[in-house]
Amino acid sequence: MVMVKMNTKKETKLEKWQWIGVLMLVTAFAGFFGWMYEFIFYYFDGGAGEFYMQGGNFLPWINIYAIGAILIVATTWKLRRWPWAVFLVATITSGVLEFVAGWLVYVIGNGTRYWDYNTEILNFGNIEGFVCLRSVLVFGFSALLLIYVIVPAFIKLSTMMSRRAFLALAISLFVIIMTDELYNLLASKIFHWPDAMEFYKSLGWKYLT
Repeated sequence: MVMVKMNTKKETKLEKWQWIGVLMLVTAFAGFFGWMYEFIFYYFDGGAGEFYMQGGNFLPWINIYAIGAILIVATTWKLRRWPWAVFLVATITSGVLEFVAGWLVYVIGNGTRYWDYNTEILNFGNIEGFVCLRSVLVFGFSALLLIYVIVPAFIKLSTMMSRRAFLALAISLFVIIMTDELYNLLASKIFHWPDAMEFYKSLGWKYLT
């Protein structure tokens, strides 16, 4: 049994299956949230003339935001009595994740960049194009939404639905997203199948480079 304090006055007991389902839903939500954030931001970054497709999946979902959300839950859930601590830890955690991920892709991919803050607007505090102050502040404030609104909402949902229905919902979303992710990350490259980026480009969608 996992003990979770929803607030300072009431304590809710969560089974492990509930936490598994909640984290799967967080994965789905965070990836979509990140996609929406980038879709809107790069509209303005690109001159507010047209929208640009984001991410490398068919679905509106970006993996690093999901990874970041899980890390934030893991590092800040026990700190949720102190919003300032949640914000601070989440900001640092997100910044480290973004820098390390960007740097690894750059090194392993011989100069490949999935993002480059050197070329973007509002890039104050930019460190080698991999991380900037604007991005980590957005992640920090987003963490407050995640910890105080989204996760409690998913926990509440797990108590309202039956175990079978809740897990069916969470697992279905997770499997669909992971199938999309693995296809574009591995299968499309191994078997030389068209990936999501090629598909959307064929429809006339543009990607910022």
